[in-house]
Amino acid sequence: MATGLSWLFYFRALQEGQTALVAAIDKSSLLLVVVLAAIFLYEPLTWRSSIGALLIVGGVLVISL
Repeated sequence: MATGLSWLFYFRALQEGQTALVAAIDKSSLLLVVVLAAIFLYEPLTWRSSIGALLIVGGVLVISL
């Protein structure tokens, strides 16, 4: 149910806003998941996940600019 709602909101945001900005916000949610998993679930923040998070940040910056 939550996945369906998120897709509805995503497509609505695409209709209302700039595609690059909506895509950047959508992809930055992955970074939020990594950070929250490390904080609340005590998931280890390895060098691989850190590099992945940095790549996500770089991709979001490239998309938004």
